[in-house]
Amino acid sequence: MTVFRIGEAAELLGVSADTVRRWIDAGRLPAGRDEGGHRVVDGPELAAFVRAKGNDPDDRADESSARNRLRGIVTAVVKDTVMAQVDIQCGPFRVVSLMSREAVDELDLRVGSVAVAVIKSTTVVVERSTPSTGHKVR
Repeated sequence: MTVFRIGEAAELLGVSADTVRRWIDAGRLPAGRDEGGHRVVDGPELAAFVRAKGNDPDDRADESSARNRLRGIVTAVVKDTVMAQVDIQCGPFRVVSLMSREAVDELDLRVGSVAVAVIKSTTVVVERSTPSTGHKVR
């Protein structure tokens, strides 16, 4: 069974380790202890927590068919006459979006702005990695 230390769970969720500890202390996220006495979260429990959190009406933006929403901070905006590239750091993930310059101007996106990357794709490639090393498992 897969278990995650608090730091690993925090990295997966894009939050701080202190946030995960607060969720555990408040009883929102079940946790146990490993042989060394460190608090760990069972993989299926973490997945259930994420699903429940994603279904919380207070955590959702306007209704949309897109289910992949990543909140982050704008780290770069490069505009030309027609198009723009916007980089957003969403937890451990860098999301790069190409959009019209007009959309960037209408949304007033600038470095330091908080933005939500809404991702909807017909093709998503998922690779499995080991929790401790982050390397792909083939």
